[in-house]
Amino acid sequence: MFDNIRRDLAAHRGDWGAQGFWALLVYRFGRWRYSVRPALLRKPLSVVYKLLYKAVQVVTGIELPCEVPVGRGFVIEHAGGIVISGFASFGDHCRIRNGVVVGLSHTDEPCAPAFGDHVDIGAGAKILGPIRIGNHVRIGANAVVLQDVPDHCTAVGVPAIIKPRGPGVPQQPAARRARQAV
Repeated sequence: MFDNIRRDLAAHRGDWGAQGFWALLVYRFGRWRYSVRPALLRKPLSVVYKLLYKAVQVVTGIELPCEVPVGRGFVIEHAGGIVISGFASFGDHCRIRNGVVVGLSHTDEPCAPAFGDHVDIGAGAKILGPIRIGNHVRIGANAVVLQDVPDHCTAVGVPAIIKPRGPGVPQQPAARRARQAV
């Protein structure tokens, strides 16, 4: 648990005040409490987790249940309006911004998206249903993604249109390319 918390803090650039870090701190505690034996000791920890989860949800607007498998380097960039289904899963080094919803497309079908590694999700995006988001994918702001997104692609629009970013090589943001050219 403490190694994950150290990595989460490093991913949030050492900012203890980052609300995304708070949500991940409570998330890591919630995951850790499942390992506590016997169950009699786990019960009070579950009560503490539920209180902390609700406090983070109210204060930050981030709903990240501890049932969601989250990889290393997960970053919640901006707080507010983030809802993640307990059926979703995230790979390593994913980044999520405010107003994002990751959830079910139908309530009678408990399947949510599965994200690969190095996924960047723009503000206000909605990713719904039993879909797979590949590695090194970017999802544009306010995109509504209802279909699988292959590796090294960008999803933009409503409904999202999938655009390849290159021949298997992830592109760098324009600002980084400009700095490297100098």
